[in-house]
Amino acid sequence: MSKRYFIGIDTSAYTTSLAVIDNSNNIILDLRKILEVKEGKKGLRQQEAVFQHINNLPLLIEEMAMEIDINNVDTISCSNKPRSIEESYMPVFIVGKGQAFILSKILNTKYREYSHQEGHIGAGIMDNQIRHYDKFLSFHISGGTTELLLVNNKDNKMSIQIIGGTLDLSIGQLIDRIGVELGLAFPCGVEMDRISQRGSVLNLNVPMSLKDDTWFNLSGMENYFKNLIKNYSYSKEDILATLFETISTIIYKIIFNSHIKYNLDNILITGGVSANRILRGFLFEELNNKKIKPFFTKIELCTDNGVGIAYIGKEGYLVGD
Repeated sequence: MSKRYFIGIDTSAYTTSLAVIDNSNNIILDLRKILEVKEGKKGLRQQEAVFQHINNLPLLIEEMAMEIDINNVDTISCSNKPRSIEESYMPVFIVGKGQAFILSKILNTKYREYSHQEGHIGAGIMDNQIRHYDKFLSFHISGGTTELLLVNNKDNKMSIQIIGGTLDLSIGQLIDRIGVELGLAFPCGVEMDRISQRGSVLNLNVPMSLKDDTWFNLSGMENYFKNLIKNYSYSKEDILATLFETISTIIYKIIFNSHIKYNLDNILITGGVSANRILRGFLFEELNNKKIKPFFTKIELCTDNGVGIAYIGKEGYLVGD
């Protein structure tokens, strides 16, 4: 079989992504451009992100065209919305969807659309044993999303049901808000991970607000940690080590409760926050102790990328109920 290429395009809230994989799931290109956030700002408005995607994506397409034989492209896939439900919508995804559709017509290739969340799951199951399970749990933890999912993955069809998660802030929002409070540049997660490695977990009674086994609130924790920063003399290293240990504990409790409720022993943990080293180490140890098997997305594929979209497009996944 001659080498064929499968393209994935994702234009999320903070990253323009284009990836190319081949027949054997080798990653040929993983191109990403982080959207620029002005110093002192805590994020981007959708119209600002759309404008940057419009400028970024042609540059990534140009780079791709110089690296591969575009005559060997089989399928072009894109993310078209945050989640695979009718009411899910964000303007940023229209940019990638439009460019992917135009490319598919020009190159006369197959064209497929998936949700951003399905792309994260695709990145997690690619070259990972969990892809062989007909049903599994997944925790999607990122800047905009903290959702516990029940994934049906049978006969090349993927359907996703939200069964838990945050009722207010996402975990990524909590992390960035604490990071900004400490004077770090947005987005803060990578730098906070690095700093936390030098800290020790404080012996504090941090509030955790769990609801109905698999749901929780984080606004109280935000206030608690901001108060620690303002009113106490703890080091930022110890504060961040404690923050990530607390987040890991909440995630562990939610996963364990869902394991009991749904009688499932396998969970995929994905999204940008899942790259955090304290979180990975804590969950790996605690879940294995309870005979729950955690599967982690590769570190380099945790944050937003086009690889997962390219993979599920290559496999021809059908999505929805």
